[in-house]
Amino acid sequence: MGKTDKAKGAEEAPKVAVSSASLALKDELASRGADALGSLPLAGGVTAALILGSDSLWVCTTRRGKGGIALRAAYSPGPEMTVTERRESPEGMTLRLKAAIGEYEVEFRLPNPALPLLRCTVALTPRADLLLPYWPHDLYPLGAGKDPTTPVGKVEASQRGLNVGVVYARLEEPAFGSFLYFQNLTALNDYFNATGTKPDGVVGGLWPELGYEMPVSKEKPLPAGKRVVLSDVYLNLSAELPDDEAMDSRLFLDLLAGVYRHLERPASRFHLWPQKAETTLWDLENCPDAIVKEHGFTYVHPYTAAEYPDSMVQLTLLTTLREYGRWKGKPIGFADTLRLGVPNFFDIELGTMRRYLPSVGDDKDPDKVDSWYMYHPLVNLARLAKETEDEGARELFLNSLPFAITVAHQFDYKWPVFFNIRTLEVLQRERKPDDPGQSDVGGLFAHVMLQAYELTGESLYLEEAKAAIQATRGLKFELVYQTNITSYGILACLWLWRLTGEAFYRDQCNLFLAGYFHNCLIWQSEIGNARHYLHFFGASALHNGPYMAVYECYESHAAFSKALELAEDDLPESARLLLTEFCKYTLSRAWYFYPSELPEEALATEVKNGHIDRQRAFPLEDLYGDGQPAGQIGQEIYGGGAAFALSTRAFHRIKGAPFLLFCEYPLREREEAPGRVSFTPRGVNGFTCQARLIPLSGETPAVTLETEDGETLSGQLTEEGHCAFIVSAGRRVTLHWKELAGTK
Repeated sequence: MGKTDKAKGAEEAPKVAVSSASLALKDELASRGADALGSLPLAGGVTAALILGSDSLWVCTTRRGKGGIALRAAYSPGPEMTVTERRESPEGMTLRLKAAIGEYEVEFRLPNPALPLLRCTVALTPRADLLLPYWPHDLYPLGAGKDPTTPVGKVEASQRGLNVGVVYARLEEPAFGSFLYFQNLTALNDYFNATGTKPDGVVGGLWPELGYEMPVSKEKPLPAGKRVVLSDVYLNLSAELPDDEAMDSRLFLDLLAGVYRHLERPASRFHLWPQKAETTLWDLENCPDAIVKEHGFTYVHPYTAAEYPDSMVQLTLLTTLREYGRWKGKPIGFADTLRLGVPNFFDIELGTMRRYLPSVGDDKDPDKVDSWYMYHPLVNLARLAKETEDEGARELFLNSLPFAITVAHQFDYKWPVFFNIRTLEVLQRERKPDDPGQSDVGGLFAHVMLQAYELTGESLYLEEAKAAIQATRGLKFELVYQTNITSYGILACLWLWRLTGEAFYRDQCNLFLAGYFHNCLIWQSEIGNARHYLHFFGASALHNGPYMAVYECYESHAAFSKALELAEDDLPESARLLLTEFCKYTLSRAWYFYPSELPEEALATEVKNGHIDRQRAFPLEDLYGDGQPAGQIGQEIYGGGAAFALSTRAFHRIKGAPFLLFCEYPLREREEAPGRVSFTPRGVNGFTCQARLIPLSGETPAVTLETEDGETLSGQLTEEGHCAFIVSAGRRVTLHWKELAGTK
């Protein structure tokens, strides 16, 4: 049979369509590729050549014989752009270009010469009030001979909603490797505000047209003569093409952290969380909109004067209050009051905790259950059993386990969105067509099983945890359903690895971590009401949710603190960096969920659940990166646990010290002795955080801080009367103090 003959039954390979933009770029590179304006040598054998085409300035990053990536740096329809100025430096190159629409300034920088990392910042000064009805994508993979019509590859992840503006993809033929495109949305706030646009799902595309598709406006122009940044791209390249999903997730974390190191990040802000905790406690005990009485028991409203008593709500507040009481060294009476009503959520017939009490109203279907609601109350029952030796909680927890396992087996460790708790009939399987259901519940279930194993030592529970994590294979960037639930999966993977020594579980943690940080807003919006609050590095509550939620925020902070405790030195450096920075910014951004911290005009006037009371220390459920009014879903009573949880983790009581020690990063290796305390802030070299000494009464004592290098610092007195230091992550320090005159 000749080479042109077809084997019997063989199918002809489908033809791959190419876009007009790819064809135009092909011709541009073929005709002008040799006339580069210059080049920048990146690490890893990558060269970045600057090419001026008929309507665009391109930078083509290529690896000899292995293809590359073309980035459109500037675009202008009309007559060809001309270079009017060129400046070179060891850090990169700056070009000024004259275009039909105005004057461009394009900066190319090499943030770290040791890495194949390129930053390209593009600013335009329009020559007239300028409407932008169309703008093309800016990223094109290149095949052999810099041909954008032939490369073969795959997009693994792209921007979801208002989250971090990334494309993570791989160029397989030719074998260029993997790359992360990161659009720094913080730099584009002036553009969004001038045009009335928002960056919702604007970074992504379909292979091979990728990158940023700038949101355009046909009504609001860019003002003439005013410089505005149109794009601020980091392109982080890797020669790796991982063939394992856990290693692929690890590479995503490495590339993301590589960019994060060079981002201009907002300053964190100190807030006195113990004071907020005391106000919250007073409001819980005294505000009639917070509690409801049934049959002599006290329950908590989920929202201000709204919704029925709920086991997740009751147990969430109960455990954070117990934790806060231990931190204070003084039991919280209101926690005892809440504890009395917990057994009434247990369904003796089914042998499980239920969401609602038997008295729930007819407007609720008590048998319809969110999959994660099946297990979350059990997490807190197990915590009560272990941390406070609550035998009643232990009994409720253990009695719920057989049914919890039955449900897991019914769904083969792949939970739907909703099901009927009596019949186990699936009411909604997928979150949307062709997507999984509540894809991260396997991590939550595994966490519950590990708590059961810790309490009982029974191997059945360990095996169940292992099976649940095994079932998360293949989910990649679709693993996240709800971010606080994902954080339990991170913990479960590391816990299993510690118990079994099997590397699979440590590596599988990468999937949970990559999915989580892909779902974060790693930028600071100044759009509309968002200018009133810091939300940098906040996580969207759901995989496709438009808002950040306080409950997911503080539960993730607690989980990440524990994850670092379990496995910090064995986590990739990129993971340690992102985990500690998330914890640091949580202490800043969570404050702005409280309505008293926002101006009246930033609050929703139409509220789904209950009402907003600015005088109460209960946080709003929802803040929006695009500046929508805050609190549209309601004011969370159970969100009040944030003040208790953050106080106990960031404010440390030192035996014999006349102050609280505050640190933005979680601590390790804390050692106390009379007149001194030593500790190491978690994290990675090169990053710093704020530490403060907050006097328990009177003035701040005389304090010095000694670093492990022998340097001595005296600290700065803040306007609140605190003694503040900047400490380095991963570097051990020792605080010394003397008693104040007249004290004992």
